[in-house]
Amino acid sequence: MSGKSAPLTLGHEFAGEIEEIGEGVNGFVKGDRVAIEPIMYCGKCQSCRMGFYNQCGKMGFVGLNDNGGFADYVLVEPYMVHKLPDNVSFEEGALVEPTAVAMHAVRQSKLKVGDSAAVYGVGPIGLLTILAAKSAGASKVYAIDVSDERLQLAEKLGAIAINSLKQNATEIILAAGGVHVAYEAAGVQPTLTSAVSSVKQGGEVMIIAAFAQPAQINMFELMVKEANVTSILAYRHIFPEIIALIADGKLDVKQIITKKIALENIIEDGLELLVKDKSQAKILVQIG
Repeated sequence: MSGKSAPLTLGHEFAGEIEEIGEGVNGFVKGDRVAIEPIMYCGKCQSCRMGFYNQCGKMGFVGLNDNGGFADYVLVEPYMVHKLPDNVSFEEGALVEPTAVAMHAVRQSKLKVGDSAAVYGVGPIGLLTILAAKSAGASKVYAIDVSDERLQLAEKLGAIAINSLKQNATEIILAAGGVHVAYEAAGVQPTLTSAVSSVKQGGEVMIIAAFAQPAQINMFELMVKEANVTSILAYRHIFPEIIALIADGKLDVKQIITKKIALENIIEDGLELLVKDKSQAKILVQIG
């Protein structure tokens, strides 16, 4: 989309303060506090014209396909900019983007108030999916992972934790009647298989994670249940609602922040630490 290639500045989940405004840009002033919706799209293709800009054939991300937020300054398009109310911190603003992924998955799923859910994989997106499902009225949410540290975080969010290395998640969930919706946020075959098995008759498996390898699904099991498997790609038309939920205190995304670091320490205290220390969920980088 941008025509740029590596090396690029990373960082697609960020918030900051407007320093300069381009010619012809209206609706913003210097000093506005904003969160950035980093999706790049053409605005001209059929998907874009239908409002599905997250499915644009040229879709990309600031911080992945163009220079991103791990810098003192970053240049973005006006459509990417969303103002933050005074009671929403920059830390919360930086979490709007991953929260949008989780909330879009919940909104696109069949989950209704009072329904039960399971979240497979409780990294940052999985943890935020727990929050999103509970805010949407889920009666109970199971959290399935292989890390006790991550599962402890999930329990703090109100989920029922299951370590699938130590317990049979499918048996536990089915013994309780199954779930209406299973959210797959791990992106591996075993969790997808368990997700399909754990849903009720007429239930749904919502795929959030990107799979590195082609996956297999037991279609006979789906048919017997008349269940569905569906998926989402990023998000669309949701940043204002996420910001409003945070501002109103209905979505406490601060709960998944486990550490704050300086930009100069991003390698050892950020990227490397996330690999080594599974008690870490979302590490925020302070710029400037």
